[in-house]
Amino acid sequence: MIEAENIRDWRGHNVVDSEGHKIGTLESVYVDTVSDRPFFVGVLVGLPTRRRITFAPLEKAVVSPSYVKLAWPKQLVKEAPAISPDGELLAEQEQGIFDHYGLEFGVGHSRRLARR
Repeated sequence: MIEAENIRDWRGHNVVDSEGHKIGTLESVYVDTVSDRPFFVGVLVGLPTRRRITFAPLEKAVVSPSYVKLAWPKQLVKEAPAISPDGELLAEQEQGIFDHYGLEFGVGHSRRLARR
């Protein structure tokens, strides 16, 4: 798992799917505000003129010296809710990300993710 203290060291690393296919590059890590543990990664995907940041859960992820391997298929990650590279994940968008992966959002509608 990516340790919160070392997140900057991982920015720009390749993010691959469960079969080793490159999805994009790691742009950011989002921690669960309840546990303060890394929970999602922001993955920079797309062509230079159409870049966006999609979100993928870190559940069952494997971290190596050169990449982060997700337990999710490439297409599912690429179809996840996204923001522009200069954008900000709004609280109203969070539940859509959890729903996309079939994950439980939690109790109430309070902020669940924080960017590191």
